[in-house]
Amino acid sequence: MKVLIVLSHRFELWNAPDWFAPRLAADFPQLEVCHLRKYEGVEEAIGDAEVAIAWSIRPEQFRAAQQLRWVHAPAAAVHQLLFPELVQSDVLLTNARGVQGPVVAEHVMAQIFGLAKKIPHAVRLQQKKVWGQQALWQEKPAPRELMGSTLGIVGLGSIGREVSKRGAALSMQVIAVREHPDKGGAPGVEALYGPEQITDLLQQSDYVVLAAPITPATRVLMNAERLSQMKHGAVLINVSRGPLVDEDALATALRQGKLAGAALDVFSKEPLPVESPLWEMENVLITPHSAAITEKLWERHYALIEENLRRYLARQPLLSLVDKQVGY
Repeated sequence: MKVLIVLSHRFELWNAPDWFAPRLAADFPQLEVCHLRKYEGVEEAIGDAEVAIAWSIRPEQFRAAQQLRWVHAPAAAVHQLLFPELVQSDVLLTNARGVQGPVVAEHVMAQIFGLAKKIPHAVRLQQKKVWGQQALWQEKPAPRELMGSTLGIVGLGSIGREVSKRGAALSMQVIAVREHPDKGGAPGVEALYGPEQITDLLQQSDYVVLAAPITPATRVLMNAERLSQMKHGAVLINVSRGPLVDEDALATALRQGKLAGAALDVFSKEPLPVESPLWEMENVLITPHSAAITEKLWERHYALIEENLRRYLARQPLLSLVDKQVGY
């Protein structure tokens, strides 16, 4: 059985490290492990592969993969793989939502603390050698306590669940929206809503965290109308995917003072264009799609892939299986 690893990205960490393929081959000597570092030659290499570990596969490559039975994406988002041929096939699709959930949740809490305690503002004052105690207090919004504030989470997947636990541990009131509320909430969630009740969440929340996948229903989820429904002085945090937010409408809401701030790790176009007004806004905390970055990333990836390979060979259910029809 052949396992094809094809991961090529301009960012170093998104590429499998040198030890990854040899370790996989040593742990599974019955497998043929093929590691391509470039996309050249994928059509030939994928022809007899039963398992593919890849960020994306083009439809023509998928058509050439006559023996393919399972694709694993080392990312949480899989919209780039949901073309009709793959969706309609019996090929299994898994993702790395379990790998990234705890790491991204830590990033969310750092964003919340940063904006609540005005850390970016303090750093700018530090760079000017200004003792800015009075400025930090007088320039609104003032520093806040997290205890007793309301944390609203849109999406209760692996990231949303981890965020809810951390919010509850900080004595925040946690509320959430999920597509199927009948499936239940998550640890720390005090109130759960369906998608049609998102306005209720927006009106109550001091911090709104977007942790939902990209689907037709979530594209431009936070448009001008929904941003206007947010509580005055609230903060929007997006660690999901950029297309969930109308960035022009967000910039307008921030300029008008409707929102106290935003913390954005993902954008509709990445890298964020230099002409974006978001760069210039002092109440916007921008991180460069770095929420999932950790020195332990590939060890975490390996643990999931190793377990799922053992399950696959034993014909047991796979972890982090994606429902291709719904997109997550």
